[in-house]
This record gives sequence, structure tokens and C-alpha cells, in this order.
Amino acid sequence: MATLDELLARAAQRANELKLPYAGAFTPKEAHEVLALASNARLLDVRTQVEWSFVGRIEGALELEFMHYPGMTPNPNFVDSLKGVVTPEDLLLFLCRTGGRSNAAATAATSAGYGKCYNILEGFEGDLNTD
Repeated sequence: MATLDELLARAAQRANELKLPYAGAFTPKEAHEVLALASNARLLDVRTQVEWSFVGRIEGALELEFMHYPGMTPNPNFVDSLKGVVTPEDLLLFLCRTGGRSNAAATAATSAGYGKCYNILEGFEGDLNTD
């Protein structure tokens, strides 16, 4: 297992390479390690209520919709809701189905002043298999 500093450095390097506007991006394995190593790490599942109910929930994750179903309209209260469950000092790991909404959520949280925002690449389900 890598150290927390090593994991954060890898995530920051990815952010630099991918030109991400937030602190970094973790693989799912790295995110799992960070959650075990950092007491201030918070996993934010930004999928929809429908996805939590029908696809599955993640034990210990904070559930906060970034988009509303149906219609996938933006949640106008996302940042205000975020303020109610995390602090600016927390290490925030955002997760959605495939990584797109969590990318947008990490960007929105960074714009709102949260400096330790990370996207989990591949999301809850990973890339869809076309076979």
C-alpha cells in the first residue's frame, strides 16, 4: 500500500496532465486506500436517488445528488448542501456512475472554495462494456 502522500502526489500529477481544475483524480483502488489512510477523507456519492435505490449504495458514503432524475437537471442546492456535510479542511472524493458528474461536482466544489477535491476515475460502474 502506498503512503497518503504518494497517493496525493499521483492524483495531483493526473490533475496536471489532464488539466483538471481541482486537486486530483484517483483510481478506484487509490480512492479505497485514501479512505483507509486519511481520517478527514469523505466519499461523496453524487449519483441520483434512483441510482442509489436501484443500482446500490456505498456504505459510509455521503449521498448528495449533483443532478436530479428524471431529466438530469442540475441540483441548484448542491454547494449549499455540501456545506452542511463537509468542511473546507476535508479531503473530498467524488464518485458517480462513470466519472462525469463527479468531475463536474469536484469542479463546482473547488469553485466554492473547497481546496481538496478529487474525482474517482471510472466511477461506480466503470466503462460500459460494449460486448
